[in-house]
Amino acid sequence: WLDDFWERSDVEIPGRDDLQQAVRWNIFQLAQASARADGLGIAAKGVTGSGYGGHYFWDTEIYLIPFLAYTSPLWARNALRMREQMLPLARERARMLNEDGALFPWRTINGEEASAHYAAGTAQYHINADVTYALAKFVNATGDVGFLANGAIDIAVETARMWMTLGFWRSARDDSFEIHGVTGPDEYTTVVDNNLFTNVMARFNLRYAASTVRDLRESRPEAYARMVTRINLRPDELLEWDRAAAAMVIPYSEALAIHPQDSHFLDREVWDLANTPAEQMPLMLHFHPLVIYRFQVLKQADVVLALFLQGNQFTMEEKLADFDYYDPLTTSDSTLSNVVQSIIAAEIGYQNLALDYFLHTLYVDLANLHNNTADGVHVASSGGVWSGLVSGFGGMRDHDGELTFDPRLPPSWPKLRYRLIWHGTRMLITLTQSTMTVSVISGTDPVRFSVRGAPYEVAPDRDVLIELDHQGRILEGAPTLTGNQRREDGTLMVPS
Repeated sequence: WLDDFWERSDVEIPGRDDLQQAVRWNIFQLAQASARADGLGIAAKGVTGSGYGGHYFWDTEIYLIPFLAYTSPLWARNALRMREQMLPLARERARMLNEDGALFPWRTINGEEASAHYAAGTAQYHINADVTYALAKFVNATGDVGFLANGAIDIAVETARMWMTLGFWRSARDDSFEIHGVTGPDEYTTVVDNNLFTNVMARFNLRYAASTVRDLRESRPEAYARMVTRINLRPDELLEWDRAAAAMVIPYSEALAIHPQDSHFLDREVWDLANTPAEQMPLMLHFHPLVIYRFQVLKQADVVLALFLQGNQFTMEEKLADFDYYDPLTTSDSTLSNVVQSIIAAEIGYQNLALDYFLHTLYVDLANLHNNTADGVHVASSGGVWSGLVSGFGGMRDHDGELTFDPRLPPSWPKLRYRLIWHGTRMLITLTQSTMTVSVISGTDPVRFSVRGAPYEVAPDRDVLIELDHQGRILEGAPTLTGNQRREDGTLMVPS
């Protein structure tokens, strides 16, 4: 059983045994946490400790499902089936909060909301889009339309319906669709209007639901008819989803040329992290939340996570500007933060910084970097290790079901080797500083993909060797606060 798991899942860094052992330790944690998650979900601590009381969060969909979808698709299907089975309680929760459709709980063990903290927990409505994102990841990677047709499409439809009642239309010169009173992934900024991550992911959710329903109507009309009857879908709903997605407010500051984390984030004062004593970190253990909420300071990457998950919706210049602004404001008090910062840092050119962030994620439990591993392993962080290797340094993306690569191999690594399953075909990708080789391990179907915009196709017994003339641009150091940035009204933002 384990031999087969490693054949599907192993990631190798030849010549770096120190890193290799740590990588495999993290991947092994994913095997333990996920192998028997059928119908029960994947707890935040897996089976390693009592932290979080066995509950699971949106971490599963964002940090674990991608690993499973590309290496153990059946396990991913099982984890998503759990969300499908949770829909009746999610519908009840939506009714309780005066919303249509379904609203998944932020923290749960049986389908009911288990969080006692409204501001930093229950208000994270983005869970709906996260679940639909994971569903899309699975279907993109596997081509398993049957899973959608047999009932999982209800997830996409019911989550889209929730956004339509949570959000609202506001008219000025142009109609806009806004979402107020929510919390994004960053728990140091709560209950805000137009949180960028939430709005970007809700836009994705609405678009995916509309397109998937249309695809099902064309490809499997009988399954479509059953779905329409089962959940009373109206034809005009798809047009409403399209219209809301097109009009979704995505905050942007012309003065700073960045995406504000929410509509009022830039109005706050800037926390002076550079001069905050180490003994006062993490902030959540030393300052009252009402103090933290008044400042521009982040527990974890929020906008930066949107830049990764919906990277095809942002330009490289926007990613660089946003990262430069938010990275100095991010404490990384959450173990979910460093890997996201690593992936985007690698993409935009901060290669040394990307490696530093990755190494923190790699050793977060092995070195007990957050002083809480006694409560159990951070399973989502272990999933982040895989994403940091494959999506960060390996440069893999699959936006809208198109498999693409843009490698960013660290200069100190001679080689990186990882495995992917794409529509049933098992592939091996080998990166060096000057080449990328793609081979088929098993399967009969060819796989189309692109590397830095150039199209390729790999098939059994026909490896593809691609010459790489660079590993992306190089930016030295790390972003810092300049202290001379001005808001839209001209006021200076000085760290305090």
